[in-house]
Amino acid sequence: MTKANQRTGERTGGPPPFVLWREVAMAYLAPAATAGAGALIGGNTQLLWAAGTSIAGTSAVVALLVGGWLQCFGRRRSTGPAPRAALSLAGAALAAALALACACAAQRWVPGWTEWTGLSRGPGLDRLSLDLPLSAALAATIVGWRWRGGFITRPLKGNR
Repeated sequence: MTKANQRTGERTGGPPPFVLWREVAMAYLAPAATAGAGALIGGNTQLLWAAGTSIAGTSAVVALLVGGWLQCFGRRRSTGPAPRAALSLAGAALAAALALACACAAQRWVPGWTEWTGLSRGPGLDRLSLDLPLSAALAATIVGWRWRGGFITRPLKGNR
């Protein structure tokens, strides 16, 4: 960007800026819509319930945590496509491992808690070991990719 563009706040091209609330909203809405549509088409009520809770909820929470961390501590520099992909995949692997640990803990803790409180066990507890890591990995990959891509400036055609 030139100094004149920086003063006026005018964008000269490239990807849209990284905005956390938009990333979190899309991290919830996209998996909820796709998993919900698949559940409706297949007639799977358990998947329909999971679409709005464990699948989309996990994705939104991970997007909020990863995006917030990147905004506070991430370095603002552009990288090439290979380092960008490697960084995104590393974040995905870490998020999936942490989500799997949370799923295993929940699967171990929730049955004892439901017996103690007398509440019924939710229908999707068995799905957690698949839903949480997969949703976390996808959300971390997309947010990491968008974060890294948000700082690459490419001039628009004819705007040099």
